[in-house]
Amino acid sequence: MFWKFDLHTSSHLEALLDKEDVTLAELMDEEDVLQECKAQNRRLLVFLCQDQSMQELVRLITTEPPTGVEETKRFKYPNIACELLTSDVGVINDKLGNEEPLLESLYAFLEQPSPLNPLLASFFSKTIGNLITRKTEQVISFLQKKDGFLSLVLKHIDTSAMMDVLLRLISCVEPPPLRLETLTWLNEQKLAQRLIELIHPERDEERQSNASQTLCDIIRLSRDQASQLQEISQPDPLLTVLESQECVEQLLQNMFSGERTESCIVNGIQVLLTLLEIRRVDGVMDAQGFERSYTVNSSILLAIQPHLIHFHQLLLEPPKREPMLTTLGVLEEPLGNTRLHVARLVASLLYTSSASHAVVAQELCRLNTLNLLLDLFFKYTWNNFLHLQVELCVAAIVRPCAHEMRLQPGLVTQEKVKPHPDASPEQELNETPTSELSDISENSAHNLMVTHLFQHCHLVQRILEAWEENDKIQSDRGMRRGYMGHLTRIANTVVHNLEKGPVHTQISSLIAGLPEDYRGRWETFVDQTLSETNRKNTIDLAFSDYQIQQMTANFVDQFGFNDEEFTDHDDSIGATFDRIAEININIDAGHDSANTAVFEACSKERIQPFDDDEEDIWEEKEINYATQAKCSQYLSYYHYFAPAAGAGFSAWDTPVSQPAATEAEEKGWAKFTDFQPFCCCCEQTECLFLVIDFASDFTSITGKQIQPPHTKGVCSLLDAAHFVSVLLSV
Repeated sequence: MFWKFDLHTSSHLEALLDKEDVTLAELMDEEDVLQECKAQNRRLLVFLCQDQSMQELVRLITTEPPTGVEETKRFKYPNIACELLTSDVGVINDKLGNEEPLLESLYAFLEQPSPLNPLLASFFSKTIGNLITRKTEQVISFLQKKDGFLSLVLKHIDTSAMMDVLLRLISCVEPPPLRLETLTWLNEQKLAQRLIELIHPERDEERQSNASQTLCDIIRLSRDQASQLQEISQPDPLLTVLESQECVEQLLQNMFSGERTESCIVNGIQVLLTLLEIRRVDGVMDAQGFERSYTVNSSILLAIQPHLIHFHQLLLEPPKREPMLTTLGVLEEPLGNTRLHVARLVASLLYTSSASHAVVAQELCRLNTLNLLLDLFFKYTWNNFLHLQVELCVAAIVRPCAHEMRLQPGLVTQEKVKPHPDASPEQELNETPTSELSDISENSAHNLMVTHLFQHCHLVQRILEAWEENDKIQSDRGMRRGYMGHLTRIANTVVHNLEKGPVHTQISSLIAGLPEDYRGRWETFVDQTLSETNRKNTIDLAFSDYQIQQMTANFVDQFGFNDEEFTDHDDSIGATFDRIAEININIDAGHDSANTAVFEACSKERIQPFDDDEEDIWEEKEINYATQAKCSQYLSYYHYFAPAAGAGFSAWDTPVSQPAATEAEEKGWAKFTDFQPFCCCCEQTECLFLVIDFASDFTSITGKQIQPPHTKGVCSLLDAAHFVSVLLSV
């Protein structure tokens, strides 16, 4: 064994540590310095924890290296220094976290002018993040003393590494009371409001993008922490502020103030989508198998509702984009990221579960936003991202079990919808008065959406016309439209909820109210075209069971066949009998079906009973070996259908002469005396085939034509067996 031999060679690092004038650079040049540090080499750690060494390590990760050095070697020492400081060794963490001068040197990196070096910023973020996790109390106390800490971090938010610093403060602080104290401190510093201020058309795109991503991560992390730490009664202060109506209104005002840029609108919508995000609640599923949605705070929808007209206007007049060259030609007016995100927002609004959902639903119907989305659906033939969002909108309306559209009585009167300050007088007149919304019943909002979709958006007519247009294009050897897959899913969703579901009665009445022409075309489309399309789309793959496996962490280990399937089962004698016991055999002996009667009638008519004066079937017969070469092609039938041992004859029985076939023997069951292995020839095929005159009856009943091996009315034993099994199953 290897451990019997001392193959360990003394590291050159030990020789360097023996030198009195060894430098940090010399140690960092050694390849195994990181391994020795993580292995907690005592002499190395003593050297690294000296004040001079720690100051040098901090200086390396916070100071720009000198220029003029080869780029591959310029950041070598800063990288190694960062790895040493974050090696998660206790003595190094204690030295760096407890020594305030070292923390001051580390903090000085934030005081540098913008922009920061991205690589050095990542080194700083990794080091300070490790200290927040390992030396939480000391680092949080130090940062709270710095009045300008949050301002400096937000000043450099255009560097993505600064996002990690903020997220570490929110997600990596333990225990829970200390975390709540940290969140309260950040909320007092107005972190949420200051991040929202960065999402403004006047800010640069990188700063807007990072601020938006930080807000989204804060919302998700806060909700996850709230679900995991349910013992804390106090709510998350940051999440409470972000879900407030005032905060959402501030975000929307920034998005639509001044020039409407795509960057500002898209980043703002991403925050709104996170606030409206559908989340699983304790793994509970609804009746149709969809995840029950997270109950969205009503204040979010009340803040969004006055600005729906602005989002609708963005669908009509998005920010200007240059023509785009695609594989199908030049697209003069691209859809754009703005309109795609607006479609995503509408779909999320329709899927939310909130008491104020009816307010949004009525406004969308008044603006006719769904009809506009359907126009874009058919206009942009090849944009499947848009097609998916429109499909989700339709599914949310016709499948109400996936969401709730309910308005609690008195809600709107208690929480007034604030008008948009920049809205024109004409827009204010078009907006629905709040007092009228309080009279909406629980189900009226949903009924309004369904009616609007089928009557005003003409969903059924659009499906039929688009399908017929696609068929015409394909008949002219054109290309299939890119939205046909999603259009098929939309049609199936309508048909499914037309047959069953909470709103099937309303959908049925709406379709029944269509013009007679469209109603007849819809019925034909559902019964023929859509059914045939669904049949073609149904593919049974050999490994479908494995392809639909959930992608989990141990998916690779679970994929494919089970190893036990290929092992010997000799040790488990009862395994086979256990399987037999699981077989469910249900025989209806007393049930007479029409198929059984047809079979029996055919048998009585065509099959003659055996005569009492037949020859003895057990009598030994002579075997003729002269013609066995001519009938070798029939031996496979004999091997499959020869009588069991002891029940008939043996290939080595005493040969006797073969009697000639008579006219009476041409119908009925073949004689067992003729069923011998090596006595046949091409003219006398009765030795291996049953002479049955069932060809015409078989064809008339099953529609399958029998092709006998040689002569009409003669079928092989294999065909005869198949004939009987088919008759019994018809």
